[in-house]
Amino acid sequence: QVQLVESGGGLVQAGGSLRLSCAASGRTFSFSYMGWFRRAPGREREFGAAISWNGGMTVYADSVKGRFTISRDNAKNTVYLQMNNLKPEDTAVYYCAAREGQHAVTPTVSRYDYWGQGTQVTVSS
Repeated sequence: QVQLVESGGGLVQAGGSLRLSCAASGRTFSFSYMGWFRRAPGREREFGAAISWNGGMTVYADSVKGRFTISRDNAKNTVYLQMNNLKPEDTAVYYCAAREGQHAVTPTVSRYDYWGQGTQVTVSS
């Protein structure tokens, strides 16, 4: 049984920073990579960033590149998303996700096998 639990969301002013955490439990040894997605009101879930579980390869969406940094701590089975220079358009529910098996990192939502419940991030102008 895999469980992903996000934390670290909240309300921040534009230009501020937040760090999201995703604690994984269960079959984490089977993960090939983990990612962060977000869903803004009235919009589809969109890719933010992903990191390979063992190799540290990272991929970012253009909308967050240069502002967000994804990292992992395998000893703690935790993935982080450091978000700097936040903008009002970053307001969304942020989800952590994981994929099992031997696969290359991908931004495709449907490729991910496990999802967390989400954490709200609100950026005020």
